Amino acid sequence: MFRFRLKFLNRDPLIKMLPEVRGRYLRNISLSRHTWFGVGGEAEIMYIPEDTDDLIHFLRHKPRNVPVCLIGGGSNLLVRDGGVPGVVIKLDHPNFKKVTAGDGIITCGAGFRNADLKKHLLKHRLGGLEFLCSIPGVIGGSVKTNAGCFGREVKDVMQSAQIINGEGKIKTVDAADLGLSYRSSLFPDDWIILSITFKTESSSAEEINRILEQHKNYRKAHQPYNQKTAGSTFKNPEGLRAWELIKKSGCADLRVGGAKVSEKHCNFLINTGSATAKDIETLGEMIIQKVKQETCITLEWEIKRLGIEK
Repeated sequence: MFRFRLKFLNRDPLIKMLPEVRGRYLRNISLSRHTWFGVGGEAEIMYIPEDTDDLIHFLRHKPRNVPVCLIGGGSNLLVRDGGVPGVVIKLDHPNFKKVTAGDGIITCGAGFRNADLKKHLLKHRLGGLEFLCSIPGVIGGSVKTNAGCFGREVKDVMQSAQIINGEGKIKTVDAADLGLSYRSSLFPDDWIILSITFKTESSSAEEINRILEQHKNYRKAHQPYNQKTAGSTFKNPEGLRAWELIKKSGCADLRVGGAKVSEKHCNFLINTGSATAKDIETLGEMIIQKVKQETCITLEWEIKRLGIEK
């Protein structure tokens, strides 16, 4: 029998509305600790499921009027200062971080960190996925935006994904059915990725290490390193580069409160240590307006913005 127990008890009305689970409910958790920007308000409830069955139970029995969203590693996320009402799901249990490899493929749990992929590629001599190792965050967050760098994208290496839909049903979907294109996809908002299977290429440990080191050195030389940032802020318009438009429009030295444009790469916004989410979002919107005035091109946010303003 599948038994549930509530690990976090209090008198909060939302807690009382939620189904009993084997995972954890955490109340009023600061999401600034869960994002690379290091800013943002609280999650009303954070739910960390213990495994797939626990997550399915939650999705099938939660009240329909309770808002639910999912966060990954927080590397491409700006949480607004007012926080996120409802339930924020994070697949942070080890059961969602498992990896299996063989026959030219590797399957990674959605909560597995991209950076930790390196040791598995080296162990099994699997090439073709080195670019993923340099993308911050977790594997599950790479699909919806078709993450990519160094000339490769997820669509180039993804074979399939196991997902849970909004009704709590598990199914496997092929990459070809997701409409993956530049920083976008047809991935439904109510689907949750459980794992992703990637195609690989036979390689040597020496070649894998060479490519990984090359990528690392490039990022250290051309992008902000060990700073509070969320990667590229804006998508590249077709045939153009966002950073060039930003620089051309006189935005390279802009600053709002504790947020500023990176001196190394002007498509990166930096939290200098005292920024609020409002500072960062205001700076981003200011750049959009200035670029539009100067070039008649409207930049689109690549960073996901979540929550309510304070």
